Amino acid sequence: MLPQHATASQSPSSKIRVGVGIDTSRYGHYAAFLRDDLQPAAGELQFVESAAGYAQLRARLEQIAARHPNVHFGVRLDAAGQYADNLLHFLHGLASSFSLTLSCGDPQRNKNYRAALFGAKKSDPVEARAAARYALSEQPAPVKVMPPELRTLRQVAGRLQAVVRQRTRLINQFHHLLALTFPELALLVKDIANGWVLTLCERYPTAKLLAAASAADLGQIPYLPDKQIEPLLEQARASIGSLDDDTIAELVRDQVRQLRDASARQKRLENTLKDAYHRLPDANHLDSIPGFGDVTAAILTAFILDIDRFDTPTQLVAYFGVMPIEVGSGVDRDGKARAAKRYVMCKRGNDLVRRYLWMAALSAVRFNPAVRALYARVVAKHPDHKAIAIGHAMRKLLHLAFALWKSKKPFDQKHYPWDTPAHVELPAAQAETAGLTLVEPAKQEVTAVPSVSASSLAHETPLDEKTYLDFAHVKKQLPMTRVFEHLGLSSRLHGPGSQKRMACPIHRADGRGRTFSVNLDANVFHCFDASCQKKGDVIDLWAALHHQDLRQAALDLVRTFALEPAPTPRTEKRHG
Repeated sequence: MLPQHATASQSPSSKIRVGVGIDTSRYGHYAAFLRDDLQPAAGELQFVESAAGYAQLRARLEQIAARHPNVHFGVRLDAAGQYADNLLHFLHGLASSFSLTLSCGDPQRNKNYRAALFGAKKSDPVEARAAARYALSEQPAPVKVMPPELRTLRQVAGRLQAVVRQRTRLINQFHHLLALTFPELALLVKDIANGWVLTLCERYPTAKLLAAASAADLGQIPYLPDKQIEPLLEQARASIGSLDDDTIAELVRDQVRQLRDASARQKRLENTLKDAYHRLPDANHLDSIPGFGDVTAAILTAFILDIDRFDTPTQLVAYFGVMPIEVGSGVDRDGKARAAKRYVMCKRGNDLVRRYLWMAALSAVRFNPAVRALYARVVAKHPDHKAIAIGHAMRKLLHLAFALWKSKKPFDQKHYPWDTPAHVELPAAQAETAGLTLVEPAKQEVTAVPSVSASSLAHETPLDEKTYLDFAHVKKQLPMTRVFEHLGLSSRLHGPGSQKRMACPIHRADGRGRTFSVNLDANVFHCFDASCQKKGDVIDLWAALHHQDLRQAALDLVRTFALEPAPTPRTEKRHG
């Protein structure tokens, strides 16, 4: 079920409007019918999830249409999970027989609307009546029904998600067993679900049994690295494992069998998902992004459903929670953080998408030119925390997915000179290849390098305290919106137009209040709280957030966003 963003066509004023509210459940549904004056248009109907029940609903609609030939039905479903899918498609098919607008709302919105009308009352009739009144008073936009191929893809992805979660639980249970039988194994092996590890634990489920084996015995285990044989035997002979009887050994072997079965099921579902993805009627080209496999592309498609649900890539990023959030350990009476601020990845979003997107980012930082360049810049900024760079890579992949799906074009590695910093001007020939227009050629031609490392993205002249900085030039290259996106604060901005308000990120670590005002067109900010009163431009903001003076802040911005510290000298034309 996808929201249709086009404005719904309104029924003619001569038509009589009847609101139909349906509360759905697993085995049956409850329908209420209201006229414009909020009086019953027909008796309420409880019908089962079957052909006979659907025939009852159709007969009730026909009775109302017989009494009012010019009736227009506004149908509102209060969806409960997937139980409304069949009903939704049945009602969509009735549009050829009746004048009908069909909407299916967010359960939380329906709940809030019902609570506003009926208070704490909650029953199937109350839910249905609230939905009918919503259809009449709010006149929601109609839903667009998913094609069968997309519905199938969504079901396969949901099943894969369940199997992946089950496999994670099995791995955790396996860890618990090994903590009792051979805890040292987790210190020697990073992935205990590895194939050779499972074979090892099946043959030698306890440290006692492994200690009795020889190096030649372990050499018979496929894919077990030779360098691991001696450490495994040494740790097994000195293990502190407290259980080693036959019963615990059988539990370990059973856990291995379950893990293998879950891994095989996951692989089969991934293959089924790829087949379902390639059968979609409209290609979205996500599989053309370097780093994305068919499985990742299919999973994103299954949970995005329709890219028109999102107006900007930032909304898509926020939907999957691929953004940093500020973490602290409380605030004092002045609203200031008690401990040093740090950023972690938001835990909001679909766990299956995040899992596969993380793996795609690991591949993309090597093979995707757009992601590779970004990764190198972030690693140069945070050399000891490369996971931060992977998070940025995940976000970049979602931006690329948004652009390709919207444009209906596959990924083009030559669309933009990804491996060249944004502030470096390119020669005319290269700019034309990238689809850019140059106003004035640079003095010295710069070509894109085939591979990027952190060192290749550094400035030709090292940035230090003696570096000449042109503050106006730095600010000209860096709009305020880019800084807010980098800090993960874009979603907190509220208000129409370019004037936005939010909680002050400088003095309110808890995110409360809206004393911070920013004009995104003028690139200036001002906090109106009496205890803060900070204001200025992008350099002032960065200095206040990071407790730096203005020069330190400007240097930090140049490093962080790969800016040009001062204008590059131009070659002047001679006249005469």
